[in-house]
Amino acid sequence: MNKYELAVVVSAQIEDEARTATVEKCKTLIERFGGTITNIDEQGKKRLAYEIQKQNEAYYYFIQFDADGSGNAEIEARMRIMANVLRYLCVRQNEA
Repeated sequence: MNKYELAVVVSAQIEDEARTATVEKCKTLIERFGGTITNIDEQGKKRLAYEIQKQNEAYYYFIQFDADGSGNAEIEARMRIMANVLRYLCVRQNEA
């Protein structure tokens, strides 16, 4: 199993319940495709470096998980079409 981190930037223009549901949907995607979530780090609302979809602020989440890597392409494909997710990035963490 490899260690991965999924960074998710969620729109600040939605309600708290919708934002929580978006993060829960990300977690279920990871678990559905063979991942085991180890940690979720909510960074809170931050100012974006540049405007994305006419928004200047967003909520940042970092989800660490263990997976074999075979489902990462499918996770990213499903994250791409989520309406409330402005940006995402899934990276493999070093074993150091």
